[in-house]
Amino acid sequence: MSRVPSPAPQHVFRWDLDKTYLHTEFDHWLDLLKTAVETPETKRSVPGAARLIRALRLHQPSRVTILSGSPEQMRGALESKLRLDGIAWDEFTLKPSMRNILRLRFRALRDQVGYKLPALLDARTRVPQHVPETLFGDDAEADALVYSLYADVLAGRVSDRQLTAVLEQSRTYADVVAETIRLVHRTARGDVVRRIFIHLDRRSDPGFFRIYGPRVVPVSNYLQAAAVLVSDGLLGTDVLAPIAAAVHTETQLPVPEIAESLHALVRRGDLTPDVVQVIAKALGDSAPQLDLTADELTDLADALQATPPPGDPPPVVAIDYLDALADDRARWEAARDAARVRGRDRPRTSSGE
Repeated sequence: MSRVPSPAPQHVFRWDLDKTYLHTEFDHWLDLLKTAVETPETKRSVPGAARLIRALRLHQPSRVTILSGSPEQMRGALESKLRLDGIAWDEFTLKPSMRNILRLRFRALRDQVGYKLPALLDARTRVPQHVPETLFGDDAEADALVYSLYADVLAGRVSDRQLTAVLEQSRTYADVVAETIRLVHRTARGDVVRRIFIHLDRRSDPGFFRIYGPRVVPVSNYLQAAAVLVSDGLLGTDVLAPIAAAVHTETQLPVPEIAESLHALVRRGDLTPDVVQVIAKALGDSAPQLDLTADELTDLADALQATPPPGDPPPVVAIDYLDALADDRARWEAARDAARVRGRDRPRTSSGE
């Protein structure tokens, strides 16, 4: 597979890569070295992610774009991995880390807001004005903030002055700030971002993300994301059993815990009980999967029947992005430190894993 043209998309799906699609460690310099020398065959995708992307592409004419903080030098290996997984994409943007180093722009190596926001705005200039978007990121750094900021900029809810203040607080270089404001005025405005999924690779508290409103849905597995996408009309129920099978097998998650993960969405107000009942019926009617037997599918469907009362979704509020930037930075720095501790405590095999 490779890049494919998508001349008339009905929806745009934007994906991050590290910790969203791929299992990637970058908390220690040894992790970075290991990632740099991994072959495409040894890179591991997050369970269910590849099946989800392929299903989204097949459900309707769509555009799939990838925006990653990985350095441009890794393009060959990353593209090869995506092809091995059967993923077709329309755009693939990587961070120009070496160019930043050569220009002595070391702050840019860690600045996610000043990298991802202008890249998203630039990509939006190539999409018809009213085509909606769904975005996928993770909790390792600032994806929820950047994606929400992007959505509100497009919707006209963030002024140039507010945006400049956020970029400056992110320690974005002045020329990038100016270019970002220029891109804002080149991009058609509209309330087009429908949903933002945040993969909880760092095990962040899902409740933290309520500050971003109901558009942001934290998920610990991609069956949760698929269930919400079914409710949004962007997926058919036929894809649920294969994704459930991938989650069950590749994460060793028992069937009752898979059901509980969907019930958690109901309690948080991200999914309604009637949608869960539709999902339960679809799973019960599904043919056995390679990694999930007919009995396990029946058990999963039965477990979903006991749907809890729905919770209230997060309220729609105006986001104070300067406050959110400080809170989000504290969250992901704490999560990074916890991951480093877990890494030190994890037993090492002779292969270093």
